[in-house]
Amino acid sequence: TSGEYYLKLVASILTVIGALNWGLIGINNFNLVAYLFGPDLSRAIYTVVGISGIYLLIKLFIRRTL
Repeated sequence: TSGEYYLKLVASILTVIGALNWGLIGINNFNLVAYLFGPDLSRAIYTVVGISGIYLLIKLFIRRTL
């Protein structure tokens, strides 16, 4: 369905943003999310990114088992 497509698209975008942020932390010790949004909002963003990663991981394993 289109709703599931958009959910997967948003989850993918958020996961890529999280990966890029971790890359910046690893390379330059620079946290772009915390810099842009501050400590309070960045914690919420990290939570949503983590949920997106879990969602994509579940979708990956469900697809492989069917």
